[in-house]
Amino acid sequence: MTFTSTLSLYSHPQVSLRNHRLQSLALAAAGVAQFAPLPSLNCRKTCSSRVRFGTFVVRASSSAEGSRARAAGSRRVYRQSQANVPLSSVPVKQIANTVGPFAAFFAVTFVIWKIVEKLLVPSPKQLKSSTVESQPTSQGPKWSFAAGTNLLSQLGAKIERQSKQKLNEFARELRSFPSIDMSGRNFGDEGLFFLAESLGFNQTAEEVSFAANGITAAGLRAFDGVLQSNITLKTLDLSGNLVGDEGAKCLCDILVNNSSIEKLQLNSTDLSDEGAKAIAEMLKKNSSLRVLELNNNMIEYSGFSSLAGALLENNSIRNIHLNGNYGGALGANALAKALDSNKSLRELHLHGNSIGDEGIRSLMTGLSSHKGKLTLLDIGNNSLTAKGAFHVAEYIRKSRSLLWLNLYMNDIGDEGAKKIAVALKENRSITTLDLGGNNIHADGVNDIAQVLKDNSVVTTLELSYNPIGPDGAKALAEVLKFHGNIKTLKLGWCQIGAKGAEFIADALKYNTTISILDLRANGLRDEGAQCLARSLKVVNEALTSLDLGFNEIRDDGAFAIAQALKSNDDVAVTSLNIASNFLTKFGQSALADARDHVLEMTEKEINIFL
Repeated sequence: MTFTSTLSLYSHPQVSLRNHRLQSLALAAAGVAQFAPLPSLNCRKTCSSRVRFGTFVVRASSSAEGSRARAAGSRRVYRQSQANVPLSSVPVKQIANTVGPFAAFFAVTFVIWKIVEKLLVPSPKQLKSSTVESQPTSQGPKWSFAAGTNLLSQLGAKIERQSKQKLNEFARELRSFPSIDMSGRNFGDEGLFFLAESLGFNQTAEEVSFAANGITAAGLRAFDGVLQSNITLKTLDLSGNLVGDEGAKCLCDILVNNSSIEKLQLNSTDLSDEGAKAIAEMLKKNSSLRVLELNNNMIEYSGFSSLAGALLENNSIRNIHLNGNYGGALGANALAKALDSNKSLRELHLHGNSIGDEGIRSLMTGLSSHKGKLTLLDIGNNSLTAKGAFHVAEYIRKSRSLLWLNLYMNDIGDEGAKKIAVALKENRSITTLDLGGNNIHADGVNDIAQVLKDNSVVTTLELSYNPIGPDGAKALAEVLKFHGNIKTLKLGWCQIGAKGAEFIADALKYNTTISILDLRANGLRDEGAQCLARSLKVVNEALTSLDLGFNEIRDDGAFAIAQALKSNDDVAVTSLNIASNFLTKFGQSALADARDHVLEMTEKEINIFL
């Protein structure tokens, strides 16, 4: 039995196969894997079939030999077809059928997204015009499609509401109280613009502090038109705001026409010579300002010279504070020339300006010819020596108005202290003398003490940070036992020890004037505390404040002081500082019991600092 099959060849060989075995043989002959796509079939069955590949004809037999012939013929047919026919387009069509739907889906999605974006997201022009034309009447939460931004916008809205609420409270304070301290609120320039409106035509607030609020030069424009119309405000504090020279110029332009502010505080505001020059020009025209504070800025000789020129024309300023600047000897010399003609100045603060001995000589010469009545002079921390003390002593001798003299933290030594003491014999005006930190020893203190025998004007004596030792304490105690009129005596860090405390304690038994006694950091220990405790048992109606901090006192010393407080029903002490010592809970408990006992028995309250 025989059959003949005819196959038509297209771009890819299309072979008519009768059974699975023939299919396998054909695939094996072509070297194609079993899972590869099969070619399309086009079979016509006849009784006698003929297979045509070009001109080559294969006749198949049903016998075994025919089977082998058919297999060999199939291999030859496949090889010949592969050599003569180009690559098939069937795999490309299958790839196109698979990728096509995905590409169409992506294209449709992209178009839809663009349409949604145009509908939901406004253009920049629309956004700008909508913002400018109208603002929403109620600001609710602002939503965003970005992850996590909804929470931030709600938080920002909450903070904004709280800030406005606080500013409204501040504004109510400005309208309700005569003295308002708003320092350290950190409301910045925007807050100042909001609050400044409450000062316009305000008839309540007299003292306002806007210190340390992050205000800059731009923020000071908020006062324009406000301070000109305010006739009640007397004190304006802008310290701690870095307004700089530009801020000073802006403020001075406003204050030229102000007639109410008497005290202006611009401490630590980053001013330099240009800012001082602007203030000087304002002083030439303003006649209401009485107190000007410019401490801790960067004003040098040029700024000092400008301010000195203003003093020649201004007859209303009373106090000038220039502590912590850089005036130097030249700045002091410039001020000295102005003081020769000025009659209004009452207080001059020049602490920490590196004036030196030459600068102080010029300044004292100017003050000696000053036609006004200077009551306070602060020249501490200016690198003065005994030579500079000589010039100061000359001025002390001539002055009839000076009440307060500060020479703190210079280096006049015993020689300078002696010159000051000699001058005090002729002076009958100085009530407060600060000689702390001047390297004065026992000899220098002895000279000062001897003057106090005949001088009953000095009531406050500051000698802290001088190594006077026990001998200096003894010299001072012997005079103060029955002489002088010292009410405040400060001997902290003077190295007097327990022996010196014994001399001071003995003087307290007889002294009737000392009210405030400072003995901090003198190494008194328990022995010194016990000496003072024995004096506290004696009736002393003058001593009200005793400072024993940093003295290495332990429980035994605390027990002695507590017992003394309990024993004296007429004790006058209302403040006892025994902090920074070595007390345990037992010593602290004893002092607390003594305080309660005094309160119960005499109804007097003692503030004990542990």
